[in-house]
Amino acid sequence: MPAYDIDALETRERDRIVKSAVTPRPIAWISTTSPDGVDNLAPFSSYNYVSSAEPVVIFNTPDAEGDDQKDTPRNALETEEFAVNVVTEPLAEPMDATAADIESEESEFDFAEVARADCEQIAPPRVADAVVTMECSLYDSMQVKDRLAILGEVEYVHVDDSVLTDGEIDSRKVDTVGRLGGPYYTVSDRLEFERQF
Repeated sequence: MPAYDIDALETRERDRIVKSAVTPRPIAWISTTSPDGVDNLAPFSSYNYVSSAEPVVIFNTPDAEGDDQKDTPRNALETEEFAVNVVTEPLAEPMDATAADIESEESEFDFAEVARADCEQIAPPRVADAVVTMECSLYDSMQVKDRLAILGEVEYVHVDDSVLTDGEIDSRKVDTVGRLGGPYYTVSDRLEFERQF
């Protein structure tokens, strides 16, 4: 079985191993609004929660300065607000389209023809067709090696009736899309095995 000393590998090789081994990765489809009023929407597959009882979520992105920084982290840091929209199978194609490299003055909502809906407590819009959206205020940010980690405190949650059972989110009804290694995605499907412990 092959084994690797990380220090002996090229950056691309290390990157590929981690992104292929840590799968499926949930996708945060993050909506922000720039200080100039431009709505931004982009997917981030380095995403998870840090705290659930007092909800805090985290996503990370390459760290960069000034104009080299992506719109989403820049907007989140400058306005201290962002929304995390859950990506389900019907939204996979438009989600992928919002990863396109377009000018900061353009909105990915318009570019990918994604319908907006108002949030309750933050200025950025949410994805109207997302079955779950979490409105977040900036909790903190930190640099980890060459990445910028951004944490958001969940302030408000939108949940579509279609994914509820007895008033609670039913994971059997949420066909979440996850990211695999390379260009591949997957859709969650239940394993016929229930947690025992």
